[in-house]
Amino acid sequence: MVEKTGTFQEGIHATNYSDYYLDKRIKNSDITTISRKTEKLNGLWHYGIDQYDTCLRNKWFEEKKFDESGRAFPLDYSFETWEKMPIPCSWNMFEPKLFLYEGSMVFIREFSYENHGEQRVFIKFGAANNKAIICLNQTYLGMHEGGSTPFTVEITHLLKKQNRILVVVNNTRSPEGVPMENTDWFNYGGIYRDVEIIRTPQSFIRSFTVQLLPNSNFKKISASVIIDGATSGMAKISIPELNITSEIVVKDGKGDIEFSANPTLWSPQNPKLYDVAIEFENDKISDRIGFREIKVVGRNILLNGIEVFLKGICCHEDSMTHGKAISETEIRENFAIAKEMNCNFLRLAHYPHTELAARIADEVGLLLWEEIPVYWAIQFENPNTLENAKNQLTELIIRDKNRASVIIWGVGNENADTNARLKFMGELADTAHALDSTRLVSAACLVDLVGLHINDRLAEKLDVIGINEYYGWYEPDFSRLPKIFTNSNPQKPVVITEFGADALAGNHGTIDEMYTEENQLAIFEKQIDTLSKIEYIKGTSPWILADFRCPRRLHTKQNYYNLKGLVSTDRKHKKLAFYAMQKFYADKE
Repeated sequence: MVEKTGTFQEGIHATNYSDYYLDKRIKNSDITTISRKTEKLNGLWHYGIDQYDTCLRNKWFEEKKFDESGRAFPLDYSFETWEKMPIPCSWNMFEPKLFLYEGSMVFIREFSYENHGEQRVFIKFGAANNKAIICLNQTYLGMHEGGSTPFTVEITHLLKKQNRILVVVNNTRSPEGVPMENTDWFNYGGIYRDVEIIRTPQSFIRSFTVQLLPNSNFKKISASVIIDGATSGMAKISIPELNITSEIVVKDGKGDIEFSANPTLWSPQNPKLYDVAIEFENDKISDRIGFREIKVVGRNILLNGIEVFLKGICCHEDSMTHGKAISETEIRENFAIAKEMNCNFLRLAHYPHTELAARIADEVGLLLWEEIPVYWAIQFENPNTLENAKNQLTELIIRDKNRASVIIWGVGNENADTNARLKFMGELADTAHALDSTRLVSAACLVDLVGLHINDRLAEKLDVIGINEYYGWYEPDFSRLPKIFTNSNPQKPVVITEFGADALAGNHGTIDEMYTEENQLAIFEKQIDTLSKIEYIKGTSPWILADFRCPRRLHTKQNYYNLKGLVSTDRKHKKLAFYAMQKFYADKE
């Protein structure tokens, strides 16, 4: 604590200036449902690079232009004359001077507002990496932590005809963060997903869930609603194509119902979606929803009661052109490449991808694993880190709980099996199960390199055991891999969530030369031969669909890229290993 003497000046002497912003955290309880009409505030925003956090230290958002005596302040900002950046955007890709920038950026945008009968108004951010402080019309509204999940904040009480929104985004990596400061992907900064205005009645549908009721022989649908602004009443659900209209009794702001139905089941072979509408008083929202059941029986994964092998690939949210602000066209291109490889499954690593990805997966028929970035060496003893992780997991589940494509919630990746980690990630697994009992929970675990077996204590909390292994690459003695599987006897299905090797696209040579396509292919062929013989392995998702940026990769062949992709970063070149996986999955039909 700094001693505040007569010479103390807040803007230059305060070391705990950020504490002011921590008191108003924007959390999952503030989320409004995504399935409603919105107005986008995308487009050109003014921006200022603020390495020293002067905006936050001096509370620029208050726009104090005169002191108490009426004397004009000399200002260190001029919002209206700042340069402009298109939003959504990863600022690293906007101009060369920002490519490696980590720190705070101040974004400003003005917008007009007229009331059109709504009683409440919210602003929604699809994502901003990784901390965002939101201010409107000289008022601080709140701070959100977590760079890949959506958040909303109510702005009804502050709106005027002309409005100025100020957002401070900071992408600085930190040891207490989720993820922490050491990762294996590029740390893009920015407001890189949509910014939207949402108008609602006084009482509105904050959240809803509609899904096939598990263990109902595929003949029942369950629906639930959460109402904001009213404690009781009657909601209504309708699914016209199934000739269903049912009322839902709302009490204490919540309501749920089960009813008989005979829907065509959603699957990768037939991704059938239904128009579903929910009404409450003057509010009505709709969504496109598929109905399917996913569960584990013994060592098998069952989709709609039928055993399924997860023919997958991992995928980062990384664009050669747009960074993390990936476009719909690029998502569809990635999914088309996966389907060309005969995939029915993608692991969206290592953080929540855009909600658009799950909606497109619903449409085209791809099963998804979605995860939060509890990655490597999170501060498992830190209660604030756990709270952050739980909030991100909850925001992800709230966002995508109606997506038929999403079958697995991932709660971590490659974490050492310590007591603190077991407690931390065990709580995350419990949280996922409590929030959503209709999907599977997993984590990408590591094998015991000493005992040479699958021996992660977290497996007791998981429905599916994910295993990352890089035999043939980081672990050169490939003969150990078959021993691991022989020494293991898991009573749950195992998915090999990562394996692979680097190869520079178009670089050819012998199978013994690293970074050649031939070397990568030889490793994949040995992996495929080994994995295909293990009865309890029920899926694979090798690392990774496409090469991606990574500051850790300093080999001259890599040039700051992870080259384990089966296609090049521009998606124009398919490496030899791509075709090996394509054949392996074709034979799994």
